[in-house]
Amino acid sequence: QVQLVESGGDLVQPGGSLRLSCAASGIIFGVYRMGWYRQAPGKERELVARITGNGANTYYADSVKGRFTISRDNAKNTVYLQMNDLKPEDTAVYYCNAASGATAYWGQGTQLTVSS
Repeated sequence: QVQLVESGGDLVQPGGSLRLSCAASGIIFGVYRMGWYRQAPGKERELVARITGNGANTYYADSVKGRFTISRDNAKNTVYLQMNDLKPEDTAVYYCNAASGATAYWGQGTQLTVSS
């Protein structure tokens, strides 16, 4: 059974930092490209960042470039999203995604709220 379990969501003040984690089980973790997506109320889910299986290549949405960093620890089957200089527009439910070919899995999401 595949599970992706996100954690770390919280209420943070603008300008603050937070790290999200996503622990995977039931998959050969290093084979999967891992991504973080987010969905704000009334908006479509959007890709925030993703990282290849070996961690060599990353991609960031323009809105988070320079502020967010995606990383992974294949020994721990975990992917992280370090978020700095958070803005109110970063408020959303953040979802972890594992993808390999036509196969994709999603976590249940974790809420980030950026507000003073």
